[in-house]
Amino acid sequence: MAKAKTAYVCTECGADYSKWQGQCTACQTWNTVSEVRGVSGNAKGARGVRFEGFAGSLSAVQSLDDVSLAEQERISTGMQEFDRVLGGGLVEGSAVLMGGHPGAGKSTLLLQAVCHLAASVPALYVTGEESLQQVAMRAKRLGLPTKDLKMLSETSVERLIQVAEAEKPRILVVDSIQVMHVADTESAPGSVSQVRESAAYLTRFAKQTGTILFLVGHVTKDGSLAGPKVLEHMIDCSILLEGSSDSRYRTLRGIKNRFGAVNELGVFAMLEQGLKEVKNPSAIFLNRGEEAAPGSVVMVVWEGTRPMLVEIQALVDMAQGGYPRRVAVGLDQNRLAMLLAVLHRHGGLHVSDQDVFVNVVGGVKVNETSADLALLAAIVSSFRDRALPQDLVIFGEVGLSGEIRPVPSGQERINEAAKHGFTRALVPKANAPRKATAGMKVIPVTKLSEAITALEEL
Repeated sequence: MAKAKTAYVCTECGADYSKWQGQCTACQTWNTVSEVRGVSGNAKGARGVRFEGFAGSLSAVQSLDDVSLAEQERISTGMQEFDRVLGGGLVEGSAVLMGGHPGAGKSTLLLQAVCHLAASVPALYVTGEESLQQVAMRAKRLGLPTKDLKMLSETSVERLIQVAEAEKPRILVVDSIQVMHVADTESAPGSVSQVRESAAYLTRFAKQTGTILFLVGHVTKDGSLAGPKVLEHMIDCSILLEGSSDSRYRTLRGIKNRFGAVNELGVFAMLEQGLKEVKNPSAIFLNRGEEAAPGSVVMVVWEGTRPMLVEIQALVDMAQGGYPRRVAVGLDQNRLAMLLAVLHRHGGLHVSDQDVFVNVVGGVKVNETSADLALLAAIVSSFRDRALPQDLVIFGEVGLSGEIRPVPSGQERINEAAKHGFTRALVPKANAPRKATAGMKVIPVTKLSEAITALEEL
């Protein structure tokens, strides 16, 4: 009989310890280290067999030059935005982890996709959190075709694998990985060891049988995927469905993808018929007022493989109580503080006694540096209470010495702005196109002081 071993594991990040302690030194959280009992790694039998050929069937050593380069066939989900985030469609034998806050629409999106896919390929939907009746009621409410989709209510991984081996589905959805459990792991479902063992068991099955595996996962309070970090290393694609409960729009972002671009973004609208894809995201994020307002400007960000126009707003007001606040929604707050220092040093604008609030309209999160120049332009506009032209678009990175640095895909950004009716663009000089864009006046700048001067002349 296999000898059981005891370990102490952090339920937040999965760090292992030889004895219990109050604080996890890896993620700095308190009271998250708990005792976990499992089967020893030297144990033979079912556990040893489970991880043989984890990445697929066992094969002999061969030269890299002899490996087949045939392109893997992809299966479309029927939603262009979903396919975009996945890298062009589903790949056989891939494991996809979808995370998101409760109520974001993870189960709804997957149910929509798998119901339409079941008409052409065998599909099995395994639910562990909801009853079959609840899933059926949701499908009926959304008006989905339910005739070909097979359902299973199960939380045991061993039982799930037995059913999958008999049914032989090409697409397997497990909702969710936090409620699944493996019999020979002595811990509660949802614990670090159970999530790790269950995901490894299911991923191995998907690799060896060529099944497309979808795992639904929860998120922590800070919005990151729950469970051990090794969970993200096991799977091939990690996607996150974001969106607040008071907003009708949801964004699906690729965090990791072995078959496509990372940070690809798909936009969906939550309607009574479920999630409907938005094929032109720039149009919904540019719903501006008829009159120009101070502190508002449009920037062009690059999301995955396409440009997207987003409005950024800034509000600069006299600080109350002598403690100026710096609040950024959709942007990095540390970068905001850094850019304000650059604005003071190289732009001659003193805002140390002012509250500064910035917001990216539509709930979009901007992670790239191309928003620097547009952010400072919105702050200058609000501080001087002077509206910028509504046909103006801005992008560019601002360096610590006040230089305006170029950003990737400048020509594509300008073309996207021109396509939506913008006639003026304030861009880094290195991004200025050699050939004039029809209907677009490009204003190239090299320094922050030049950019501020150009804004005053508009």
